[in-house]
Amino acid sequence: MRMFRTRKQLLAFFMPGFLLGIIYVNFIAKRYLAEPGIFSAGILEQFRTVHISAGDYLWYLLRVRAVPFGILAALGFTKMRKPSVVLFLLWTGLSGGILISSAILSMGIKGSIFCLVGLMPQFLMYIPACLVLIWYSWSYPQNRWNRQKTVFVVLMVSMGMIMEIYINPILVRWLIAVL
Repeated sequence: MRMFRTRKQLLAFFMPGFLLGIIYVNFIAKRYLAEPGIFSAGILEQFRTVHISAGDYLWYLLRVRAVPFGILAALGFTKMRKPSVVLFLLWTGLSGGILISSAILSMGIKGSIFCLVGLMPQFLMYIPACLVLIWYSWSYPQNRWNRQKTVFVVLMVSMGMIMEIYINPILVRWLIAVL
């Protein structure tokens, strides 16, 4: 396993998932993209006018962000730490490839801009938190978990969720108005 000792080499698991996501959208799911979906003009216009309840959105984010992160963290402290990292990176790559390819096929270059704005600024917090957890899980036992890592990860995930609740909808509405 000496081959996979650097952080850059973890991309060896992310990039095949990303490529599979792109291939899936372009060759298998292309016919589904012809149907109205999240990137259709009607859905985007509805988003511009809808009111988002911060409390309801928080519970949604806890389910879709905190639960998978918690599962990854829990698996990071078991003997399943390395397989869970590999599966997480493959799944994240696959999801990213599907999202970006779908957006570009539906909206063109505007779709890639829409994805970038839709993921920012919260992913600037989520990504470092995930990387700390992934690196710990991958490099255990050389790397030990400590209180500083716990505080950092909890703060980053919490700040990411707050940004996703309060800042991201404003940015997305602005972008929809501009597009």
